[in-house]
Amino acid sequence: MRHKVTLLPGEGIGTEVSRATRRILEAAGVQIDWEEIDARANGCGPSDTGQVLNQTAVESVRRNGVALKGPMATAIAGGAPSVNVALRKTLDLYANLRLVKNLPGLKSRFENVDVVIVRENTEDLYSGLEHEVVPGVVESLKIITERASTRIARFAFTHAKKEGRKKIHAIHKANIMKLSDGLFLRSIRAVAAEFPEIEYKEMIVDNACMQIVLNPQQFDVLLLPNLYGDVMSDLAAGLVGGLGVVPSGNIGDNGAIFEAVHGTAPDIAGKGLANPTALLMSSILMLDYLGERSAARRIETALETVYREAKHTTHDVGGNAGTDQFTEAVIAALPLRVS
Repeated sequence: MRHKVTLLPGEGIGTEVSRATRRILEAAGVQIDWEEIDARANGCGPSDTGQVLNQTAVESVRRNGVALKGPMATAIAGGAPSVNVALRKTLDLYANLRLVKNLPGLKSRFENVDVVIVRENTEDLYSGLEHEVVPGVVESLKIITERASTRIARFAFTHAKKEGRKKIHAIHKANIMKLSDGLFLRSIRAVAAEFPEIEYKEMIVDNACMQIVLNPQQFDVLLLPNLYGDVMSDLAAGLVGGLGVVPSGNIGDNGAIFEAVHGTAPDIAGKGLANPTALLMSSILMLDYLGERSAARRIETALETVYREAKHTTHDVGGNAGTDQFTEAVIAALPLRVS
């Protein structure tokens, strides 16, 4: 089956890891017609009309229903708004899904980590709704709605049931933010009652941060509002080697963008040193989303083989290979089929 997929290669090392991922998908026999477009308006800052997004890219994702996206930079304490956030809000990609799991052969501080993080993607403080009240006083708005909280809860429980997961922790700060995080929890509890086969628990976010670095094996699925989800998903990635070895997907009712969430690494861009693992793993999520589960498992098996053998891994994970050598090793490791 042929698929039409929007490719948003990103910035810095984005073009390199995008090219490597395309090579591996093609070698695995996945038939994709790529529509490659720059996500950022004018390829840099906001356009003359103030738009941060390339509307052609938005229309492409809407038309194709799925996109693969490389890393994009966001200015700190000023500059243009985040393209990443703008894409999620514009396309209503309300569920952020990250899988945090050890890769074989990659040394990290913990073993047997296997956590799914589901993050509400459209509201909360992370939306960046803020203004200056008077000089020297800035107000940020934390918006939590029953609608958004209910649909992210339903996504999390449905995903857990489909994937055979047994337990969901809702992460919150409702002891202090009794109205906003309280509404988040009440909405989740109502959905949890529909899934009695899945154990449901709640944990305050500061305790959850401590618990996940003490004993990550206690967690199965974490369900969080937007800002806590941003922090804890990166924290969890650190347990298994960092953002360069975890996948991410932004999923809505009418489409999805699968992306690498690590930085653009301008210091190594163009030098052939970039590690494509995160984008490749995100493309595996994309293949599952497209129903190409056999190809997804073959690529997953090949990737794990390369890491287990540790002969052709990149510098950031302790190896000596460049981007091309790593890519060729994954292609060479592709099995004919998976059982």
